[in-house]
Amino acid sequence: MSKPYTVARINIEGKNYELIVKPEPALEYREGKPIGLSNVLVTETIFSDANKGLKVSEKDLQTAFTTTDIEKIAATILKKGTLQLTADQRRRMVEEKRRQIIAFISRQAVDPRTKLPHPPTRVEQALEQARFSVDPFVNVEEQANEAIKALRSVLPISIEKVSVNVRIPAQYAGKAYGTVKSFGTIKSESWRADGSWTAVVEMPAGLYGPLLEKLGDITKGNAEAEIVK
Repeated sequence: MSKPYTVARINIEGKNYELIVKPEPALEYREGKPIGLSNVLVTETIFSDANKGLKVSEKDLQTAFTTTDIEKIAATILKKGTLQLTADQRRRMVEEKRRQIIAFISRQAVDPRTKLPHPPTRVEQALEQARFSVDPFVNVEEQANEAIKALRSVLPISIEKVSVNVRIPAQYAGKAYGTVKSFGTIKSESWRADGSWTAVVEMPAGLYGPLLEKLGDITKGNAEAEIVK
């Protein structure tokens, strides 16, 4: 197989079903971008071993996918199977996922001694020290939680929850509601006679600072927020 091509595969009941695909279009398709299968597939053939050119029979396709429609089968393989990445694709995806993990940890976790979040640079350096390996296909939150476990050997870190009491003036309440909800879980809320909105929201301690900044922007500094426990 020549270098411009790669393989997407799925294993069903012990049997491999493989496609020969173009690396970049295949990755874009897998990520949900609007790209037609005709731009992804090198050949409309399903193989049991693409490197050896071994094709899958229509009977086996029908058994595995309940159809012999190549486009439907290809879509299933690309979306639910595994995609071999080129070295450049893997590097790009790992770096992007690493940035997302660092941002997540910096927002969610704190130094238990100071109750303050760790800056992204400190988290990045600690990840390198802990030699944490990033998987480009595992979601950010799952990997961040694993990373936090690994970081505890080199960095004081924990995810702590706080409850924050917020009060939003009437003219900003509608816009601020969705923002507050995006930062955590609203435990209680009420509307006052003057139209203002108050709520108690539970959130990771590391998000308290960003919440204050966001509410300050939305309400032009007129929001009130304080940690209640």
